[in-house]
Amino acid sequence: MNDVASSGAAVQLSLLEAVSDALGLAIFVCDRNDELIFASKPIQQFYPVEDRFLARGTRLRDFLGAVFDLGVRSGTATERSRRRVNREEWISARVSLHWRERYEVVERIARQRWINVRKRRLASGLCVVALTEVSEQKKKEEQIQLDVERMEMTEGILDSLPNPICVKDRSLKYIGVNKAFCDLHGMTPDQILGRSVWDLIEPELAEKFETSDRMVLETGREHSLPEQIVRANGDDCWVVTHKFRVGNAHRGLLVTCMNDVTDIVVGYDDGVVSPEMAKNLAVARYDAFEPAQNCHDPYQALDLHVLAQTAEAPTPQGMAAPQRTTEAAELVVAGRILVMTPDATVETRLLSVLSKRGHEVCALSSAPEMTAFLDAIREANLSLDLVLIDPALADLKATLETAAGPPGIVFDPSWAEEALADHVLASFTIRETAGNLPIPAAPAATLQSPADWDIVLPVTERPTSDIDVLVAEDNDINQFVFSQILEGLGLSYRIAANGEEAVRFWQQFHPRLIFMDVSMPVMNGFDATRAIRAAEAHLSSRTPIVAVTTQALDIDLEHARAAGMDDHIVKPISPDMIERVRNRYLQDSSDHRQQR
Repeated sequence: MNDVASSGAAVQLSLLEAVSDALGLAIFVCDRNDELIFASKPIQQFYPVEDRFLARGTRLRDFLGAVFDLGVRSGTATERSRRRVNREEWISARVSLHWRERYEVVERIARQRWINVRKRRLASGLCVVALTEVSEQKKKEEQIQLDVERMEMTEGILDSLPNPICVKDRSLKYIGVNKAFCDLHGMTPDQILGRSVWDLIEPELAEKFETSDRMVLETGREHSLPEQIVRANGDDCWVVTHKFRVGNAHRGLLVTCMNDVTDIVVGYDDGVVSPEMAKNLAVARYDAFEPAQNCHDPYQALDLHVLAQTAEAPTPQGMAAPQRTTEAAELVVAGRILVMTPDATVETRLLSVLSKRGHEVCALSSAPEMTAFLDAIREANLSLDLVLIDPALADLKATLETAAGPPGIVFDPSWAEEALADHVLASFTIRETAGNLPIPAAPAATLQSPADWDIVLPVTERPTSDIDVLVAEDNDINQFVFSQILEGLGLSYRIAANGEEAVRFWQQFHPRLIFMDVSMPVMNGFDATRAIRAAEAHLSSRTPIVAVTTQALDIDLEHARAAGMDDHIVKPISPDMIERVRNRYLQDSSDHRQQR
């Protein structure tokens, strides 16, 4: 290994100073021993420490300690802190960040001041840190975020209001509607926005509404009118409509709010208000409410395709004719249905609705499960009437058609119970014979056996360790970082570039501890661990194996435990992280270091 002097000699201080001034950057450089070898003057614009803490040879810990003492430390908001920040903990955390291969973050160093910090750890061990001021940019971003949150909050409030509200522009096109307004018309926001009142109601009323709209926009005077509206579902709704302008006459918007007074007109449920109060709230003159929109379309409420198919469908021999319920156009026909959805909430709702209507239903969540299930029912000589497919799995419909499987329809999760029943009735063919639809068993867990690697097993007890640590890591930078940290801790080590080499080194060098990267070429860390554990079955000793992952995902940790790993750490690695693992699994490391 080259010494610090040779690494630092390659740094052209004058060039770094010139680059720092030209780009407006504050730069400092540390060697692999975490000692400063260069620090530009602009550093003191962010951290006004004494000159001696920026001198060549200053320990990084001393520099960070001076920053902490100033109270302008990165990553903390001292004026809002509810507990005292521990000095050593903060310094250790910052040192570990300097050992990351790459690190970039925007940090607050004062109430209204932010800096962008970029760190790079080079293969030579040098760590280069560049700081730039981004306070103005950050303030703008926070203002934009605040505006977005306010807008989302406003939309949420409007959608939660029971009164229909809409906003129109100067051309009287809808540019904003709340949920109550959409429910009134039985349409979605996308079906309303960008359109005019002429697209929603009959021409006579549209002309009347447009006249009052333009009067409000031109004069700014509020317009109020009591109206009787027929909702999209056919219910009557009495409202007092208020129209008013927001903004000036040239760039104003028209806001319409319909105050729902149906409860007053129709009357309250028993017990909600006292009879005396209900009498006082009663409407004296119903003719005060003018006829307004009629959003109900009785023909749209009927599914003519369903009625025609139901009328023409023959009744299979041996099966009773479908029974009609007391409600018009509601048919109860039993069938076998498979629901395909990855959403547990949607699955629960559909199973409940369909089972209540007499259908035999089961649910799966993926294409492989569906394929296995269809194969199973074919082998059992059973059939399926219908597959209901979630929009997230819409490609399964083409799969069913290609495989000549049962009919499939892509359902809308927002369908009401009646709409769902109508689509099901229109889509599946009534079975000639009744039977039970088998519910597939949960797929058996995949058994993973240790990889079949050529390992020569010792016939006696495990021999004395030749090294302290074996590192299985394929990334060159991570190999360098491991070697620097392990050397600093006084531990002997070997590095394997893949899982197969790790198994071979374990057999050859008998390490006392293994750091095993889970993702490597040739043989991954899980298989390498299983191979080592299989070999250890013949021994009385067990080597601690620590998984090294990029993220602490539950699935990775489950695989690690299943393979036989004892612990895990998450990249990027740091000296404190490795030291904690050493103290946990190598109790006599200090004695061994003295021998070395």
